[in-house]
Amino acid sequence: MIKRLATGLLATAALGAVVLATPATASAAATASAATSASGYDYSENWGAYHSRNYKAKARGWVGVDWGHHQKWNRVDVKGKLYDLDHRTYGQGGKCAYVKFEAHHFGDHHGKWYDGKSYKYCGAGGAKHFTFSKHKVDGLRVKVCQIGLHSSYPTRCGDWEYLYTAESE
Repeated sequence: MIKRLATGLLATAALGAVVLATPATASAAATASAATSASGYDYSENWGAYHSRNYKAKARGWVGVDWGHHQKWNRVDVKGKLYDLDHRTYGQGGKCAYVKFEAHHFGDHHGKWYDGKSYKYCGAGGAKHFTFSKHKVDGLRVKVCQIGLHSSYPTRCGDWEYLYTAESE
């Protein structure tokens, strides 16, 4: 008898939680949808912060996607900041912050990622703003690294992080 009563109470509590959660979920979805349309983009989202493997470089920002008529093309806009967190001197092994983007284009069935933009910032404790756009993109990813002051080879890179895929909409 006690077991049946406890099971009944649990079922009632679970049903009540679902009923109470449903309007909140719908409201949150409506708010997110309104925020997206208010920004003028079909999809927009903040990204990051992402770090180099040793946490001495960091990047974060925002991505927005605007689709053209009939969904045949799009424009992906990216804004962000690159932070140099390495306070060592160059003589002590200090390096600059580096961020690299790669894009995957519509119709490329080979799975190839193409070099997008990259930015370098040397200024421990400071940050560099960046912005760029790409067209006909169905995927965009970012990697944060460090790079020597006069080098063209990034090191201590973090993982590739996906900022946008057409499936994420």
